[in-house]
Order: sequence, then C-alpha cells, then structure tokens
Amino acid sequence: MIIVLDGLTISSEQEFHKKIAIAFAVTDFYGNNLNALWDLLSTDVERPVDLIWKNSEHSQKNMGDSYNKIINIFERTKQQDVNFGWEEKFNYYLE
Repeated sequence: MIIVLDGLTISSEQEFHKKIAIAFAVTDFYGNNLNALWDLLSTDVERPVDLIWKNSEHSQKNMGDSYNKIINIFERTKQQDVNFGWEEKFNYYLE
C-alpha cells in the first residue's frame, strides 16, 4: 500500500489526522489523536506500507511540535517492524 500525503494541505495536527484517516479508509473508527495514530500504524494496517509525505517541510513549519510527535510515531512503527523481523514493513519518506 502506498499512501501519499501533501504537506501543502496539512498545516495542523487536526488536518493531518483527517487526511490519514481518509488515506487508510478508517474514518468511521479512527480516534483523531496521536494514540490512535500509533494503534493504526503499529497494529491495524496490513503491511507493506510506504507513506510518502510530500511538501513535508510546509507541514513541519506550520505544525511545530505536533509534526515532530507524528514523525516520532512513524519512526517507532518502522523500528517495531524491523525488530519483529517482518519482511513487509512500514516505511515513510519525507519529501
């Protein structure tokens, strides 16, 4: 699965959660917070996942610490998959 987010349309944590819920088609049950993001990425989505965040610098500039917390969850998820030795993993790319 390839998920593409456009940072030009993401300037707040709320906008990010809305876009991620739509991208993964989980709008009916996604909790729209960082804990829900961890749950979604770490256990609820089928691998492999390549998440591409285009124009991520725009989001970073506008979101502040929320952006860093999201990236931390991306990195934790990626490392979890590596530690489990899974061939099909979660990966993310900031463009």
